[in-house]
Amino acid sequence: MAGKPADGRGPVHVPFGHIVANEKWRGSQLAQEMQGKIKLVFEADLTPVDFYLSSRSCILYVTEADLVAGNGYRKRLVRVRNKFTVLDLGMVLLPVASQTEASCLLVQLVQEQAKEPSKNPFLRKKRPLISELSLLRTVQQIPGVGKTKAVLLLQKFPSIQQLSNASVPDLEPVVGPAVAQHVHGFFTQSS
Repeated sequence: MAGKPADGRGPVHVPFGHIVANEKWRGSQLAQEMQGKIKLVFEADLTPVDFYLSSRSCILYVTEADLVAGNGYRKRLVRVRNKFTVLDLGMVLLPVASQTEASCLLVQLVQEQAKEPSKNPFLRKKRPLISELSLLRTVQQIPGVGKTKAVLLLQKFPSIQQLSNASVPDLEPVVGPAVAQHVHGFFTQSS
């Protein structure tokens, strides 16, 4: 179900709705709180990571005792940062009062990741920046297309060639039936 890549580096594959946990958490209060709410899979060789929520996100559980004890937690953080250099290294600190609270947070994070991307506010695609202002202005010259609809069209069809080859049914979900007819007619009319 879950496993490391053959070379032993990189993140673990985690199916949607699952958490892969370090074996040291088996039988803990945190693991018991998650049972029945989420599918929990234990693996032995996950150090320095405690939990994988997906192949792109992991959790290092650092207790107050770890913080007081010394630099052990810092070494774990450094190992994670060095191990996953390809991924976004923005690390978020989420303080929790107990393992029960941590289990609720982990379940919530996994449930949000498992949602359909269009309905998950954390996974919505960011609007890509339109690299060419002249391209935007060109598309705005099409009758019935203003700035807002030009941006929508260029997000779906990033080049004039792709836009000109789009059919009316391809265009309708982006700009509606009337404007779709205008756009298609603009590119198909003979001069």
